[in-house]
Amino acid sequence: MSSIEAIPRMKATTLTIMATRGEDQDLVAQTATSLSDTQDRKTARVLPCFGWHPWFSHQLLDDMSHALDSDAESKESHYKKVLTPSPDEQFISALPAPKPLSQLISETRARLQNHPAALVGEVGLDKAFRLPQAWTETEIEGRDASMTPGSREGRSLTPHRVQMDHQKAVLKAQLQLAGELRRPVSVHSVQAHGAVFDVFKSLWSGHERKTPSRRERQRRHSAADAHAQSDAEDQQHTPTPKDEPPLPFPPRICMHSYSGPVEQLRQFLNPANPSDVYFSFSTVINFAGPSSQRMDDLLEEVARQTADATTTIQDLRLNRGD
Repeated sequence: MSSIEAIPRMKATTLTIMATRGEDQDLVAQTATSLSDTQDRKTARVLPCFGWHPWFSHQLLDDMSHALDSDAESKESHYKKVLTPSPDEQFISALPAPKPLSQLISETRARLQNHPAALVGEVGLDKAFRLPQAWTETEIEGRDASMTPGSREGRSLTPHRVQMDHQKAVLKAQLQLAGELRRPVSVHSVQAHGAVFDVFKSLWSGHERKTPSRRERQRRHSAADAHAQSDAEDQQHTPTPKDEPPLPFPPRICMHSYSGPVEQLRQFLNPANPSDVYFSFSTVINFAGPSSQRMDDLLEEVARQTADATTTIQDLRLNRGD
């Protein structure tokens, strides 16, 4: 977060800043608050997002999916359960004491309520991620103090990964919070697009939309107009529980830097899904090397899938259209 001071001088109208772990939740909130009234702007310079990234999901103790006994709550027992292969005692000793998932959800709810326009993110699933080695004394002494603590910072990787069931529990709890407060979510997915969809499908079950006929879709407003209207409504009025009831799923989803196959994209674009699904793409991840050919295939599929609906491509953000 060493570039915070440069934000007011940037040309971008609004920057989305996402929390990912314990060390940056309050930092994101403080940044949003400190820049909220910059130059008496009508549009906030920073849009804060609060969430727990899958890379750090092992640091959370799942006390929401099932009751825990005293042994399950121990640090050693927790990490041996959620990490694979099971780590030894020396590796576990360097890890932080796990934080109860229920505590994270309570704290995130409070942050979202303090920032009515905030999103939930960055959350998601990641099958490829491996935990880094523990810090050595030499590395600690030589680290860049301007960087927010908690990230890898060039450390070599271990073979340890976070069990997918645990990642799903952490993701689902945060998605349910987003639905409760009717907040959009930004979703990270690496080699786990089908698993991410399955989590959403479990939340959507029983709430599917009636699939409109082709004639009904043709009568609807253009997605560009609908998107502009949605943005205007978000700026003028943020729904509260008194305005609209909680949802069991997020109202809007952005699959950020989407790198999945066409098959999963088709599932997300199903008009029966009750959430509005967006896709964002980035130069580094989506338009470099072999990924560029996949992008052509993805964009062709989006055009084909939405031929009878209204779709807009603006700043590489694709909306299924309603």
